[in-house]
Amino acid sequence: MSYAPTIDASTRLLVVAPHPDDESLAAGLLIQRCLGMGGRVDVVLLTDGDDNPWPQRWVEKRLFIGAAGRKRWGARRRLEVAAALGRLGVGPDRLHALGWHDMQVTMQLRRHHDTAVGALRGIIERVRPTLLVIPDLGDRHPDHGAAHVLSRLSLHAAGSSAEVLTYMVHGTEASAPEDLIVPDLDGERQATKIAAVLEHATQMALSRQRMLGVASRPERFDRPPPPVAGDALRLPWRPGPFARTRLRVLLADGQGARHWAWRSAPLEREGSDWLLALRPVPGPAFVKLTADLSTPWIYDRYGWVCQDPEPVGLVARPVG
Repeated sequence: MSYAPTIDASTRLLVVAPHPDDESLAAGLLIQRCLGMGGRVDVVLLTDGDDNPWPQRWVEKRLFIGAAGRKRWGARRRLEVAAALGRLGVGPDRLHALGWHDMQVTMQLRRHHDTAVGALRGIIERVRPTLLVIPDLGDRHPDHGAAHVLSRLSLHAAGSSAEVLTYMVHGTEASAPEDLIVPDLDGERQATKIAAVLEHATQMALSRQRMLGVASRPERFDRPPPPVAGDALRLPWRPGPFARTRLRVLLADGQGARHWAWRSAPLEREGSDWLLALRPVPGPAFVKLTADLSTPWIYDRYGWVCQDPEPVGLVARPVG
């Protein structure tokens, strides 16, 4: 049985959006409900969505897009997210834009772990959210999965006890449909959400039908993966010998980020499974496989897996 989180005047909602439009697609209804109850809403925008070449080529009628073009497109999308949040009732002072590059959130964790975690931790400490809404760890877009990891590590670093809910944009939730949280089906708020999504005009150019399809479905939220004990993490992947020559293993935890070529990683074989030794660090640890190959396919093949020795946040409560 699914329960909606308690939303009232004391609620401080923080939504983590990897790109412009994720805030409206994932939580447009929840944002409105929170504001309608007298609560506060803040949004963290990790990237400006500047690596979005096909809509940009179509809209600007140009084939080559260099650094200046990506910067111009990112600035345009930043204006769109501000307009969308205005539709939802969120003022410009509640938008916290980090200005990272699209498709680079994993790289921020990998190369600039302390800075990245520190940036989001600072926002969490200032906003003091009671409810944190973040991408699902299993979302196939690499920026979304990495945003989950960043959020969980930052939440732990801040010592926050905020309730955590996750949303899926690219993929299917791991929980059964009856276990997902559907907090709002209000028709008037749904119409406002659609208006907010339409403010993302750059995304309407080639993906209008898909965007409006996502925006029209009920908002669904899950909870982070359940805790797992132990000093080693059993990997869910079984790459073949050839794949292992190209793969790298990325570990992100409260101590930082480390990555190894597969052959150099602290892995042990147990039957057909692989186990990765973890560091004795408080809080969650996350592992990802990556091939570091340039490819037009943007979605993750392997994704992330989590080991979490402690429960995360609170459990969603029924409305009293």
